[in-house]
Amino acid sequence: MSIFIISGLILVAALSRLLPHAPNFTPVGATALFGAAYFTKKYWAFVIPFVALWVSDLILNNVFYAQYYDGFAWFTSGFALIVGAFAVITLFGIKFLKKVTPASLLGSSVVASTLFFLITNFGSWMSSGMYPKTGSGLMACYAAGVPFFWNTLAGDLFYVAVLFGAYEFIKSYSSKMELV
Repeated sequence: MSIFIISGLILVAALSRLLPHAPNFTPVGATALFGAAYFTKKYWAFVIPFVALWVSDLILNNVFYAQYYDGFAWFTSGFALIVGAFAVITLFGIKFLKKVTPASLLGSSVVASTLFFLITNFGSWMSSGMYPKTGSGLMACYAAGVPFFWNTLAGDLFYVAVLFGAYEFIKSYSSKMELV
């Protein structure tokens, strides 16, 4: 039963990306941390959130942003970077969220947002022609991304609170929850 509740919460969070929101105010980091903390079979911590993220991307890219693509978009540019950041955040969560406390969730949210920012902006610097391939070019890329970092952090904090809070609420009212 628990695997369905955890997976359902992750899917609902991922589909919330379809609602209007500020740029980067998304559940990406939060779903990685949530899966890492609660799936006892850790491969599910990678598979379920990734599939939920990918499904929401398919809908976004082929319904909401279809005019920007030439045909059906299975993946977007930068998707590999997002998945890479997602995997690193999941690994971090597996290592550091063995005990879920408000302090560990706050710290993990900040680390998740920072990892996402560092990895995706580094990839953006490497793959785009917007910045020179120098140390100052990399710093300019990071500086340009700072406004988006605050939304990423706010999104991670919000969705971590919602996901972990909802799960603990459900768990406290269900005597038949099984470990996954």
